[in-house]
Amino acid sequence: MRMKDIMTPGVPALKPGDSLRRAVELFRKTRLDGIPVVDEEGRLNGLLTRTNLFDALLAGAGLDNAVDEFLTRRVVTVDLNTPYHRIVEEVRKSSVGMGVVVDGSNRVCGVFTKVDMIMALFRESDLLNARLRAVYQAMHNGLVSVDGSGLVTMLNPAAEQLLGVREQSVIGRPLEQVLPGLNISEVIAGGKVEIGRKCEVAGRALLVNCTPILYGGEIAGAMAVFQDLTELEQVAAELETVRTLQNTLRTVLDIAYDGIIVVDKDGFVTFINQSLAEFFALDPRKVVGRHVTEVLENSRLHIVARTGVPETGQLQQVRGGYYVVSRLPIVENGRVVGAVGKMMFRNLGEIRELARRLDQLENEVNYYRNELNRPGGIQYTFDSIVTVSPAMLQLKKDALRAARSLSTILIRGGSGTGKELFAQAIHAASPRRNGPFIKVNCAAIPEHLLESEFFGYAPGAFTGARKGGKPGRFELAHGGTIFLDEIGDMSPGLQAKLLRVLQDREFDRVGGTEPVRVDVRVVAATNRNLEEMVACGDFREDLYYRLNVIVLTIPPLRERPEDILPLVHYFLRKYNAVLHTGVTDIEPAALEILKSYHWPGNVRELENVVERAINFASRSVIRVRDLPPHLFRGLGKPGAQKAGGTYRRRLGEAEREVIISALNSTGGNKTRAAQLLGISRSRLYEKLKKMGLQ
Repeated sequence: MRMKDIMTPGVPALKPGDSLRRAVELFRKTRLDGIPVVDEEGRLNGLLTRTNLFDALLAGAGLDNAVDEFLTRRVVTVDLNTPYHRIVEEVRKSSVGMGVVVDGSNRVCGVFTKVDMIMALFRESDLLNARLRAVYQAMHNGLVSVDGSGLVTMLNPAAEQLLGVREQSVIGRPLEQVLPGLNISEVIAGGKVEIGRKCEVAGRALLVNCTPILYGGEIAGAMAVFQDLTELEQVAAELETVRTLQNTLRTVLDIAYDGIIVVDKDGFVTFINQSLAEFFALDPRKVVGRHVTEVLENSRLHIVARTGVPETGQLQQVRGGYYVVSRLPIVENGRVVGAVGKMMFRNLGEIRELARRLDQLENEVNYYRNELNRPGGIQYTFDSIVTVSPAMLQLKKDALRAARSLSTILIRGGSGTGKELFAQAIHAASPRRNGPFIKVNCAAIPEHLLESEFFGYAPGAFTGARKGGKPGRFELAHGGTIFLDEIGDMSPGLQAKLLRVLQDREFDRVGGTEPVRVDVRVVAATNRNLEEMVACGDFREDLYYRLNVIVLTIPPLRERPEDILPLVHYFLRKYNAVLHTGVTDIEPAALEILKSYHWPGNVRELENVVERAINFASRSVIRVRDLPPHLFRGLGKPGAQKAGGTYRRRLGEAEREVIISALNSTGGNKTRAAQLLGISRSRLYEKLKKMGLQ
């Protein structure tokens, strides 16, 4: 606040030569204690006060006399821009009741009276009160003020929230009554400041600072500022956590094998880890604060800190060696505040070897991930079983019904007929489809390991056993299905333990003392004659009947020659994708040879024959010469029957039977029949038209 904000502006003025009558009129109009006298340009010449006027009239001067001889020439003037604090000082020292306000050219701008000063004091006081109130209203800490008698005069919002009271309810009441525990009577009595006093108020632990309020050298009250100790302790705990984390991060960075260096936004080093310092023989204390280009040659870390563009996997030459480095910007609140660089100390040869090994490991991981992503570890469903044979289609229906139950299933069939394929399809269609599918080949596990593989072993069961023991296949299959392949090759001792699992759903680990309960479904398979084995005493009769609940017998391939053509096309698609070939069909003569063969290895042997033929095929069609020689035994020379009409007729009849069987199995749906046969729909229509089967 300045004089121009306080003065009374626009006051009338007298000029030299004006009469006393004019002065009386102005005094009566303005009620001022003095009228300034100015020249033609408004500059101050003097001041005619009421006292001057009264003295002139008492001395006998008339009202028409000029004011010039009665003026006060030594006038108190104040500059227009005088600040408030200087005005206060001048008023305190001066006995004059009024001053004239002038500008830098001594022109009169107004007058300053005691009334103006009083009003200014009021405005300044109001402004000060408003500022103080804004301060304590915005304070995070609680604040309470009392007068000299200990009565509350003020309570800020933070105190209201902290103590659970309202200011209006405590104003004018004794502090000891409304807020017991917050005792500041000693501060009022003694006038001493108290810092860091702990007390409990309204059920809260507070840290309080108290100070007396002095006015005119006497204590006029006191003020207390307080804060919740719980909040302080939380802040202290957070600071301790941050400090611990900082120390931990620094330790981690120091023990890291790779070199780490950090710069600010201008490229000056703020941190360097121990590995980088030791590798290049640097003193961290001398490095911090220097520009990164002075520490590491060819560094671009300061550029990354400026542009915010990361650089990864870059080569940097330092002291004659090449190192792989990565530079990343440090972003805080959307603004780049620095950059961090990481340097690998391994040479490029080691890095190439690591990259090769990582690529190999990645391929393995992808393979195992794909295996794990299969539900229950299975690959096949009933849709995977390619057949148009009525016997096989009925078997699929029976197997699907059996899959919905929890009974034990025995799958019988020759080697290569697809027993495991049926077992996986049954699991995929069962209520246990989301559980594991565990396969055990009873003929492939050594006799002395069979029991531990089936049931696992307890810790310390034998020399060389794992410290924590090992779960067996039955434990791994808990909640799912266990497939016991080649069960006819199981030892008699293990047969007894398997019978117990099937009956009681529990077993003992090797070396264990407590039984282990499991919930598994057993699907067994064999290509042996179990009835003869039971008669000879090689297979337990009770286990045979326990397994023989639901029996599925897969017919050999020689009994379902109509499946040969769709299976051939299925294997063509499979191995074309694997071998990157384009063989799409088989000539009729080659197909007739396949149909005439007795297939001791069943579908597995047919798959091997197709794979071999694809490798030897010189065109997109498998011909007779592409087939392995052993298929021709008993048939005479390959192609010897080509000239006879009997051969052609037999071949056409066989193909006709296959197509009719496929149509019957699909209810006449030609699209699905073509899919079963492994040929295109247009190709099927051509064959139907040729055979007159529209």
